[in-house]
Amino acid sequence: MKLTLPLLLILFSLSVKAQQVDSIYFHLYTDSLKKGQHNYINVDAKLKNGRWLPMTAKDVEFSCNQARFEGNELVIPVDFSEPKVTVKAVLKSNRSLIIETTIWIKTRPDPELPKLKRQ
Repeated sequence: MKLTLPLLLILFSLSVKAQQVDSIYFHLYTDSLKKGQHNYINVDAKLKNGRWLPMTAKDVEFSCNQARFEGNELVIPVDFSEPKVTVKAVLKSNRSLIIETTIWIKTRPDPELPKLKRQ
């Protein structure tokens, strides 16, 4: 029994080391952001073993000069007037892994939803 805990700790540390991040990428769910809403910014890590791992604000430091982040969510003010924002993500465990992208702000209103017929 005394040998089990150290063995488990060694196996756990080996599995964590095997998950070394090779690179990070934006995988955005949309091509434009909405004003006055929380827009989720998705960052995934490609591991050295070829697998993908989703990143959160615990793993990545997000920044944007034109708006503010709350975790992975970029909050664009309702009165925002610029056509686009630049978003930067830095991997906290390896600050040399940095990505940056420009994302446009949605300008057209959402289409009206069709009215439901009541019976």
